[in-house]
Amino acid sequence: MEKMFINAARNKYRFPFKGQITVEDLWDLTVMNLDSIYRILNSQLKTSKEDSLLTTKNTEDKILEEKIEIIKYIATVKQTEAKKKEDEKAVKAQNARIREIIASKKDAALLDKSVEELQAMLVETDE
Repeated sequence: MEKMFINAARNKYRFPFKGQITVEDLWDLTVMNLDSIYRILNSQLKTSKEDSLLTTKNTEDKILEEKIEIIKYIATVKQTEAKKKEDEKAVKAQNARIREIIASKKDAALLDKSVEELQAMLVETDE
């Protein structure tokens, strides 16, 4: 994968999105935008692979394949990061709910104590 990014940088790969964008710009796009670029590149690759007497891959096909792999990689990373954020958000929400329940149970335990027990628990401060 690293080799493809090096090739992309050295050969100044451009991707079709509102004109032409660089590899660095791909990281700023949504997965939906990456998918639209993927579809364009994939269609270009299919067109270039139409029936031909020549079975050898030309340079353009190799570049298209590398571009497609770069798009796939970035989309996968973005999807993984989004899932991780979603999971972390769910855990935080669950932890907050557990803290609320703990606080309400502590309050309920205090409500069950007698006045004498509550007075004994009071901590007085000298001012």
